[in-house]
Amino acid sequence: MRMQSDNWVQRTLISGTVSGVATALAASVAGKRDAESYAAPLNATSHIVWGEEAAFHDEPSLKYTVTGFLLTHASAIFWASIYEKWFAPREDERDASPLKPLIGAAVVTAGAYVTDYYLVPKRLTPGYEKRVSGKSLSAIYGVLALGMAARALMQRRDRDRGGQWQPEY
Repeated sequence: MRMQSDNWVQRTLISGTVSGVATALAASVAGKRDAESYAAPLNATSHIVWGEEAAFHDEPSLKYTVTGFLLTHASAIFWASIYEKWFAPREDERDASPLKPLIGAAVVTAGAYVTDYYLVPKRLTPGYEKRVSGKSLSAIYGVLALGMAARALMQRRDRDRGGQWQPEY
Protein backbone atom coordinates (compact mmCIF):
# COMPACT_ATOMS: atom_id res chain seq x y z
CA MET A 1 0.00 0.00 0.00
CA ARG A 2 1.62 3.24 -1.10
CA MET A 3 0.64 6.45 0.64
CA GLN A 4 2.02 9.16 -1.59
CA SER A 5 0.38 12.41 -2.34
CA ASP A 6 1.73 15.72 -3.52
CA ASN A 7 -1.79 17.12 -3.37
CA TRP A 8 -2.15 19.48 -0.37
CA VAL A 9 -5.93 19.00 -0.12
CA GLN A 10 -5.65 15.22 -0.15
CA ARG A 11 -2.83 15.24 2.42
CA THR A 12 -4.87 17.61 4.60
CA LEU A 13 -7.97 15.41 4.45
CA ILE A 14 -5.96 12.32 5.36
CA SER A 15 -4.07 13.98 8.23
CA GLY A 16 -7.16 15.81 9.44
CA THR A 17 -9.34 12.72 9.39
CA VAL A 18 -6.79 10.60 11.25
CA SER A 19 -6.22 13.29 13.85
CA GLY A 20 -9.94 14.12 14.13
CA VAL A 21 -11.00 10.53 14.74
CA ALA A 22 -8.08 9.89 17.10
CA THR A 23 -8.80 13.09 19.02
CA ALA A 24 -12.49 12.23 19.37
CA LEU A 25 -11.58 8.76 20.66
CA ALA A 26 -9.04 10.18 23.11
CA ALA A 27 -11.60 12.71 24.37
CA SER A 28 -14.19 9.96 24.78
CA VAL A 29 -11.82 7.75 26.77
CA ALA A 30 -10.85 10.72 28.93
CA GLY A 31 -14.52 11.50 29.43
CA LYS A 32 -15.23 7.98 30.65
CA ARG A 33 -12.37 8.25 33.14
CA ASP A 34 -12.97 11.83 34.30
CA ALA A 35 -16.74 12.29 33.92
CA GLU A 36 -17.99 8.69 33.76
CA SER A 37 -19.34 9.32 30.26
CA TYR A 38 -17.79 8.60 26.88
CA ALA A 39 -20.03 11.22 25.29
CA ALA A 40 -19.47 14.06 27.78
CA PRO A 41 -16.41 15.70 26.16
CA LEU A 42 -17.89 15.59 22.64
CA ASN A 43 -21.19 16.87 23.97
CA ALA A 44 -19.25 19.68 25.67
CA THR A 45 -17.69 20.64 22.34
CA SER A 46 -21.14 21.17 20.91
CA HIS A 47 -21.61 24.11 23.34
CA ILE A 48 -20.33 26.16 20.39
CA VAL A 49 -23.63 25.47 18.62
CA TRP A 50 -26.08 24.56 21.40
CA GLY A 51 -24.91 26.66 24.35
CA GLU A 52 -23.86 25.75 27.88
CA GLU A 53 -26.50 23.05 28.39
CA ALA A 54 -24.57 20.89 25.91
CA ALA A 55 -21.47 20.98 28.11
CA PHE A 56 -23.23 19.11 30.90
CA HIS A 57 -25.17 16.53 28.91
CA ASP A 58 -23.81 13.05 29.69
CA GLU A 59 -25.80 10.77 27.41
CA PRO A 60 -24.90 10.19 23.75
CA SER A 61 -27.24 12.05 21.42
CA LEU A 62 -27.53 13.04 17.80
CA LYS A 63 -27.91 16.66 18.80
CA TYR A 64 -24.90 17.00 21.10
CA THR A 65 -22.55 14.09 20.43
CA VAL A 66 -22.70 14.13 16.63
CA THR A 67 -22.38 17.91 16.56
CA GLY A 68 -19.39 17.69 18.93
CA PHE A 69 -17.75 15.01 16.81
CA LEU A 70 -18.26 17.04 13.61
CA LEU A 71 -16.81 20.17 15.24
CA THR A 72 -13.83 18.18 16.52
CA HIS A 73 -13.30 16.70 13.07
CA ALA A 74 -13.59 20.06 11.28
CA SER A 75 -11.14 21.61 13.71
CA ALA A 76 -8.64 18.79 13.17
CA ILE A 77 -8.88 19.25 9.39
CA PHE A 78 -8.31 23.00 9.81
CA TRP A 79 -5.17 22.46 11.91
CA ALA A 80 -3.99 19.70 9.57
CA SER A 81 -4.22 22.15 6.68
CA ILE A 82 -1.70 24.40 8.42
CA TYR A 83 0.50 21.45 9.31
CA GLU A 84 0.47 20.07 5.76
CA LYS A 85 1.15 23.50 4.22
CA TRP A 86 4.00 24.60 6.46
CA PHE A 87 5.46 21.68 8.39
CA ALA A 88 4.85 18.25 6.85
CA PRO A 89 7.80 16.80 4.97
CA ARG A 90 7.36 16.57 1.21
CA GLU A 91 8.00 13.51 -0.92
CA ASP A 92 11.13 15.13 -2.37
CA GLU A 93 12.64 15.63 1.10
CA ARG A 94 14.22 12.21 1.24
CA ASP A 95 16.85 13.12 3.83
CA ALA A 96 14.53 14.94 6.22
CA SER A 97 14.72 13.82 9.82
CA PRO A 98 11.97 11.44 10.94
CA LEU A 99 11.44 13.94 13.78
CA LYS A 100 10.34 16.65 11.35
CA PRO A 101 6.70 15.49 11.17
CA LEU A 102 6.51 15.17 14.95
CA ILE A 103 8.09 18.55 15.64
CA GLY A 104 5.88 20.23 13.05
CA ALA A 105 2.77 18.61 14.49
CA ALA A 106 3.80 19.68 18.00
CA VAL A 107 4.23 23.29 16.82
CA VAL A 108 0.81 23.34 15.13
CA THR A 109 -0.84 21.69 18.13
CA ALA A 110 0.71 24.24 20.49
CA GLY A 111 -0.76 26.92 18.23
CA ALA A 112 -4.13 25.16 18.37
CA TYR A 113 -4.03 25.11 22.18
CA VAL A 114 -3.09 28.79 22.46
CA THR A 115 -5.78 29.70 19.94
CA ASP A 116 -8.41 27.51 21.63
CA TYR A 117 -7.82 28.70 25.17
CA TYR A 118 -6.30 32.19 24.91
CA LEU A 119 -7.32 33.82 21.64
CA VAL A 120 -10.89 32.85 20.78
CA PRO A 121 -13.98 33.85 22.78
CA LYS A 122 -14.96 31.37 25.50
CA ARG A 123 -17.99 30.32 23.42
CA LEU A 124 -15.60 28.95 20.76
CA THR A 125 -13.33 26.89 23.02
CA PRO A 126 -13.39 23.13 22.43
CA GLY A 127 -15.27 22.60 25.68
CA TYR A 128 -13.23 19.57 26.74
CA GLU A 129 -11.98 21.54 29.73
CA LYS A 130 -15.55 21.53 31.08
CA ARG A 131 -15.55 17.72 31.42
CA VAL A 132 -11.97 16.41 31.63
CA SER A 133 -8.93 17.04 33.80
CA GLY A 134 -5.93 19.11 32.74
CA LYS A 135 -3.92 15.89 32.40
CA SER A 136 -6.55 14.47 30.05
CA LEU A 137 -6.68 17.73 28.10
CA SER A 138 -2.91 17.46 27.54
CA ALA A 139 -3.33 13.87 26.33
CA ILE A 140 -6.09 14.92 23.91
CA TYR A 141 -3.85 17.58 22.36
CA GLY A 142 -0.97 15.06 22.23
CA VAL A 143 -3.18 12.68 20.27
CA LEU A 144 -4.12 15.54 17.92
CA ALA A 145 -0.40 16.04 17.20
CA LEU A 146 0.31 12.33 16.69
CA GLY A 147 -2.70 12.02 14.40
CA MET A 148 -1.46 14.91 12.27
CA ALA A 149 1.99 13.39 11.92
CA ALA A 150 0.72 9.85 11.21
CA ARG A 151 0.29 10.29 7.45
CA ALA A 152 3.80 11.64 6.97
CA LEU A 153 5.31 8.94 9.17
CA MET A 154 3.50 6.15 7.31
CA GLN A 155 4.50 7.66 3.96
CA ARG A 156 8.12 7.74 5.10
CA ARG A 157 7.89 4.11 6.26
CA ASP A 158 6.45 3.07 2.90
CA ARG A 159 9.14 4.97 1.03
CA ASP A 160 11.91 3.45 3.17
CA ARG A 161 10.51 -0.01 2.39
CA GLY A 162 10.61 0.67 -1.31
CA GLY A 163 6.90 1.41 -1.59
CA GLN A 164 5.89 -2.13 -0.76
CA TRP A 165 3.76 -3.02 2.20
CA GLN A 166 5.61 -5.47 4.39
CA PRO A 167 4.20 -6.93 7.57
CA GLU A 168 6.19 -6.31 10.74
CA TYR A 169 7.03 -9.35 12.83
